[in-house]
Amino acid sequence: MSNNETSRRGILGGAAIGLAAASAPGAALAQSAAQSAIAGGKGAAPSLRDPRDKYTRTPFPEQRQPWPALAGRMNPRPDHGETSYRGAGKLVGRKALLTGGDSGIGRAAAIAFAREGADVAINYHPSEEADAREVADLIRQAGRKAVLLPADIRTQKACEDTFRKAISQLGGLDILVNNAAYQQSKADIMEISDEQFVRTYETNIYHVFRFSKAAIPAMPPGSVIINTISQNAYDPSDDLIDYASTKAAIQNLTRGMAKQLAKKGIRVNAVSPGPIWTPLQVAGGQLPGKMHEFGQDTPLGRAGQPAELASLFVVLASDEASYSTGTAVGAHGGKGFP
Repeated sequence: MSNNETSRRGILGGAAIGLAAASAPGAALAQSAAQSAIAGGKGAAPSLRDPRDKYTRTPFPEQRQPWPALAGRMNPRPDHGETSYRGAGKLVGRKALLTGGDSGIGRAAAIAFAREGADVAINYHPSEEADAREVADLIRQAGRKAVLLPADIRTQKACEDTFRKAISQLGGLDILVNNAAYQQSKADIMEISDEQFVRTYETNIYHVFRFSKAAIPAMPPGSVIINTISQNAYDPSDDLIDYASTKAAIQNLTRGMAKQLAKKGIRVNAVSPGPIWTPLQVAGGQLPGKMHEFGQDTPLGRAGQPAELASLFVVLASDEASYSTGTAVGAHGGKGFP
């Protein structure tokens, strides 16, 4: 087995069993002691959760919100790890900027980063202020600095201005998460307007290029860029062809940037979600009348929650994944790639 294969397996296996808790100080000794006690009949077996039942399997009720939608108004409300995520000091002293950090996957990553010791800046659409303020409160409760950066990032100027504000208020940057996305389901390509197609590309792929280009000169060796792609990058849904094509482009950009930025000591990776319960779904991401089907066809029989991706972002951002660059780590309930 090559070193690269060993590294990839280590990340995937570690993330799957909860790296955030397993690598706390003394965890290895504690785990060894616990295993010895169990072997000697002196302790109980570790508590395990069946992944099929960790979150609701009940089909989601039909619902709709105006784009971009608020997590606080969803039924049921998504779990971003607000009460469940426990940090272990993996990112102490780090400085992170996340786009789309007010809700969904970005919110889960922002909460986890703060509880791992990082100061965090989040960008979000101005209409998502209510969600963003909740995230800021959670970051501050973790004892870290929170920076709120509302902006519609569909233009080069907005991207560059947002980055400048982030680095000024954070005092530097070594983690960039390009996560913001626009998604609208259409059953027929003839229903996709030119305006929708352009907006999807401006939001999803252009901002990844622009934020990365702005950030790279300021990022020291050891820094990390993490892009959010999708299982649609590998297997496009027939009602998300414009969205899926942007995710495939981001995947390709991730791998190309990783090769180039390795020369600067900057790692570039991606997280590839499947059906995750976020505001994207209630703001046009699902076809009318189809919400009850969301996530039901996965082998685990349910949609995922944003909290279930948090540890993937943490491990990719941490030095524990120092040999991983140009990779994509999946969380899709068993149906999808990678």
